[in-house]
Parts: sequence; C-alpha cells; structure tokens
Amino acid sequence: MGKGKGSKVSGAWTKDEVRLLKKIFRNRSTREAAKELRRNVGSVRAKASALGLRKTKKYLKSIGMA
Repeated sequence: MGKGKGSKVSGAWTKDEVRLLKKIFRNRSTREAAKELRRNVGSVRAKASALGLRKTKKYLKSIGMA
C-alpha cells in the first residue's frame, strides 16, 4: 500500500507542514487545512491547539460563529 494521491500522512509533523498549518489554519476550516496537509482533522486540530493557533474573528464571523 503506497502513498498515493489520496493517502494520509502519519507520524511526526515536518517543519514545512507546521509552517503551512500556521499560514492557513486561522482563515480556513479545519477540514480544508487537513485536506491540504493530507492529515486527518483530529490531527490538525490537536497540532493547532498545541501550537496555540486560533481562528480569526473575521473567519468565525464569516461562518456565523462570532
């Protein structure tokens, strides 16, 4: 079973993945971030939390949460 286009990444986060997460997490849905990073939503949510990342008020307002 190889790492095809739809395969998910597992294991430790690379510096590039963390950099991308920091760039996109605040203004996109967690699901979209997970898809771009090819990781599951729970993994992205946990890493974002560990890094102290939060959604922007503007994003939350755009989805009716603020």
